[in-house]
Parts: sequence; structure tokens; C-alpha cells
Amino acid sequence: MRYLPLTDNDRQAMLAAIGVTSIEDLFADVPAAARLEAPLDLPDHAGEMEVERAIAGLAARNLSPATAPSFLGAGAYRHHLPATVDYLIQRGEFLTSYTPYQPEVSQGTLQYLFEFQTQVALLTAMDVANASMYDGASACAEAVMMARRITGRNKVVLSGGLHPHYRETAATFARYSNAEFAAAPPDVEGVEDLGAMIDGETACVVVQNPAFFGHLGDLAPLAARCAESGAIMIVAVTEVVSLGAVRPPGEMGADIVVAEGQSLGNPLGFGGPYVGLLATRDKHVRQMPGRIVGETTDVDGRRGWVLTLSTREQHIRRDKATSNICTNSGLCALAFTVHLALLGSAGLKRLAAINHSVAVRAADVLGAVPGVEVLNDTFFNEFTLRLSKPAGAVADKLAQRGVLGGVPVSRFYPRESELANLLLVAVSETNSEADIAAFAGALEALL
Repeated sequence: MRYLPLTDNDRQAMLAAIGVTSIEDLFADVPAAARLEAPLDLPDHAGEMEVERAIAGLAARNLSPATAPSFLGAGAYRHHLPATVDYLIQRGEFLTSYTPYQPEVSQGTLQYLFEFQTQVALLTAMDVANASMYDGASACAEAVMMARRITGRNKVVLSGGLHPHYRETAATFARYSNAEFAAAPPDVEGVEDLGAMIDGETACVVVQNPAFFGHLGDLAPLAARCAESGAIMIVAVTEVVSLGAVRPPGEMGADIVVAEGQSLGNPLGFGGPYVGLLATRDKHVRQMPGRIVGETTDVDGRRGWVLTLSTREQHIRRDKATSNICTNSGLCALAFTVHLALLGSAGLKRLAAINHSVAVRAADVLGAVPGVEVLNDTFFNEFTLRLSKPAGAVADKLAQRGVLGGVPVSRFYPRESELANLLLVAVSETNSEADIAAFAGALEALL
């Protein structure tokens, strides 16, 4: 096989060198109950054309947001991606070494990461941003760990408006530490009082804006309560386009801001890859995970870029590292940077305004359907509907009618029966009047 160049003699020599007689001996420490007794029931290898046909057949069974009216959201959003983005991210100026350990041969990578950091800091109204994280959920978890290092405390308060995946990821990261999580119940109405959950042992409060159920809020009072108790306020943003219209977290007193950057430059993907944003105040920069790219000059006085902060375990002693994140989402960060540069400040604000306008129109139309109630007084481009029937079954039947009509909340909270009829609906500039009419018509027929 061309991808496995070793011969049987090569393998036998290697096994002899380490003192075993067979490859199976290498798995002796794996319990028998955890081993397969026979190969998995999967198709045998096939030629490239046959594989393409098989994969295309599987893909054809899906209803794609690219081919049907789509109102899916809940942390991943469909936006129009200019063809220029894909062209520019493939240019040779940016296709320098993957990991910029040697700045003299990585100037393209370092320059766009420097610009990326600048964009994120401006968007969030924070002092400094790092050179990207894996995604929004893991960035949130890293921010929780960062807050615990800053405060020396272990109590973590999680908003009921925080995306359930972000909540679960934070808990997973802290599983083997002594963190204490105080999670508020799902905040469907947008009225929770997190201030009452803060005490002298609280390391941080994690809140989302726009919230999981779509509500928008003024976080300044919560920031003041956090500052009074010495806690860190972490603000998560799952829809980064909202920052073109919504007051940025930094202006409301956030200490750390995390976000999912997928909406800019990156298409929808089932699981990614996406790009996480993390920004903070200057005073916390030494506890920030990841890297910071800085501007400098070379011996000839020419402008250039270098890594000025590297807090990963690969760079310094493992016990001193702030994070073991082993890469950044470099290509996705580049796509984010290119798309935002193409939009510019005015373009981003215009895009955000269009998103909100179309969403308001959709909420009005859907709210007029018998059996549908819009729960939000405020929202950006995503809101929650209460249906007269379980949302999961309705969403499945909508898909059968060729409409991707939102995400049932029950997929995130399967045990909370009171949430069974709730449907999250996201609307963007990609949704036409015909899409909204098709959604409303199908929903009315089903209800």
C-alpha cells in the first residue's frame, strides 16, 4: 500500500527490537472487553471514483441549508461568504509555515494573525486578543480556567442563557479540578438574577449576549456586581455578526470576552472547523491562553511581526503553562480576517442591520401563525418560538416539507419537558421573503 511503506520484514525487525513477537502483543494492556473480536462491519477499500459516488449518495440524504430555506442557528449561522474570501486565503503570501516558530519565514502567517487580533479587540471593545482558539465553546472553557487563575477561587456561576454546549465544555475542562459550578436554570424569559448567585468565593460569572434563547441585555449592572465581589465577568458571543449592532461586551464592563467567529469567513460545518475568539484586559494578559503576535522592526528598520507571548506548554515548562492548546484555527482565523476586512466597519454594521431587519420581519410573520408565540421582546437575529406541539416532531416534519425550520430546544435539554415546545429560529441576510413565507406556510399546515 502506498500509504504504508513498511514491509513485513520491516515490521518483524521493529517488533524484535522492542521484544515482542506480534502486533497484538502491543495491546496486551488493553482489557479484553475493550477490544474488538472482529473487524468493524464497514465496506472494504474501493477506488476513488467508487468512494466519491458512495459519499455523494450519503450526502444526498441530507437536506442542506444551501439548497433549502434554512433557519438553523443555536451557535452556528449561515451567512453569505464572498467568493473573494476563498481566493485570498489561498494566496502564497499567507501559505507560509503552519506554526510560526521561525518568524523570518512566517511573516504572512504572523501578519494576518496580528490583524486578526486587532479586529477581535476592536469588535469586543477589549484591550488585547490572542491569536485564536479552537472554537467558541473551548474558548469559554479556557476563559473559566483563566478566571480561576486570576482570582484564586473555584466557584463558577453559569448563566441559564449560556449555550448548553459551552456549559458542558467548561465542566468537562474542569472535571479533574476542584471547580464548583453553580448553573442557573434555562433562562427562557431573559429575566434571571445572576447577581444573587455571586459571593466572596465566586471566581467568575459566565453570561452570553445575545443569549441562547435570543434575549439581549445590558450587562453593566452585572459587571458592577462582579467587580464589587472581586469576580471576573466572562461574556460569550455565539453570533459574532451581532457585534456590528449590539453594544460590545467591553463597553459593558466585561473582563474576558469569548466568541465563535464562524459567522465571518467560514461556512457551516457539522462540527467545524470553526474559530474561537478570546479577548481580555491588559492587566490579565499574562494569564491569557494561546499566543499573541506583536509588531516589531528588523535590523534594517523594516516592519515585521513576531510571537511576543507564548503561554503554551510547548513553549515553556509544562507546569508554568496557562494552557495546553496545541494549535490555533489558523486557516479559519485567516478567513475571518479577510471577510471582515472586505466588509470594513461600515459593511459590518450594514450586515448586522440587515440581519436584524429580516429577523424582525420573520418574527412578525411567524408570530401571526395560529399556535405560535414569539417569546422575545428583544433579539438580534435569533429568537424563540413556543409552538402548540412538541418542536422536535414539528422540525422533523418541516424538513420533510423542504424547510429547515430552526432547532428544537429539546435537543439541548431533553429532560426538561417544559421546554419541549420551544423552537430556536435564526434568520440572516441569506433568508428571502419567499423563505419566510415557505416556513410560515409549512408551520401553519403542521400546527
